[in-house]
Amino acid sequence: MSRHTLSVLVENVPGALARVAGLFSRRSFNIESLAVGPTEHPEISRMTIVVAVNEQPLEQVTKQLNKLVNVIKIVELEPEVAVQRELLLVKVRGDASVRSQVLETVQLFRAKVVDVSPEALTIEATGTADKLDALLRMLEPYGVREMVQSGTIAIGRGPRSITATAVR
Repeated sequence: MSRHTLSVLVENVPGALARVAGLFSRRSFNIESLAVGPTEHPEISRMTIVVAVNEQPLEQVTKQLNKLVNVIKIVELEPEVAVQRELLLVKVRGDASVRSQVLETVQLFRAKVVDVSPEALTIEATGTADKLDALLRMLEPYGVREMVQSGTIAIGRGPRSITATAVR
């Protein structure tokens, strides 16, 4: 199985997300990552869906997605022609004995501290999944207390826009 990132443009209406996610569920595909948000057109939302499947079943799901009423356009974003990022918020122990080392690690990964308390630091980082995994490995010795990570968001490289041709 290989990872695939799909950019799915849908009408910004109630139930569109449920219909798309339901299609993957009915086919027994696990969605590894799902991020949904508005586009530059208020009537269109973009779903960035990451799934691990074989090529043939993915083609079948894509064809079925295209048949859904609210789906406007589907594009598979290949990693070499897309910019992909995730967001991580992580709370680590940050008492006086380790605070300087944690801050050094934060700077090394070009992350930033967004909240400080006497016992903990909350760090925000964006980047590829590999970069965020590396940051977490470096922070583990200090004591990760809590974390939340967004799904992948992605956009094609270059001047072309998939929404430009999708606006009805």
